[in-house]
Amino acid sequence: MIVSARDQIALMARYHGWATERLLKSIAPMPDDLYRKQCGLFFGSVHGSLNHLLLADSLIWYPRLSGGSVISRPLDAEIESDRAALESRLIIATAQWPRLIESLDEIALSGDLHFVMTTGQPRILSMAAALFHVFNHATHHRGQITAAMSMMGFEYEPLDLPQLIYSELA
Repeated sequence: MIVSARDQIALMARYHGWATERLLKSIAPMPDDLYRKQCGLFFGSVHGSLNHLLLADSLIWYPRLSGGSVISRPLDAEIESDRAALESRLIIATAQWPRLIESLDEIALSGDLHFVMTTGQPRILSMAAALFHVFNHATHHRGQITAAMSMMGFEYEPLDLPQLIYSELA
């Protein structure tokens, strides 16, 4: 049973990795021309959207939340052109979140995160809200990718949070 904000955030961190891995497995059979096709997603293609997820996860939000340095890049930058390398880096990027959450106590999670947006504006969010944003943001883009996959005739594994919860109970 989830009883604290930390437990809920830890669940979302596990979900983030689980859903990303399932999505990547579903994308694997997609031919490269469709994978890179401009299909109306906010970041153009499946490849562009996955690059954005990698950028947001490993170069923006993880450094902000772990005390590292944010690497400034445009939000649509291609971080990794090679498909297999991008997949590998996404798996590594999502695997870092549970370890970060484990290192934070309730006091740290209830504290404020002071950061600078990619636009240069200073901002403050609670650590918990920033972490929820990271996982919600990724869910949003995974949803865009699965919608594009459906329109292109590809099936994908269900990515609903209860699927992870049920699998952990089994």
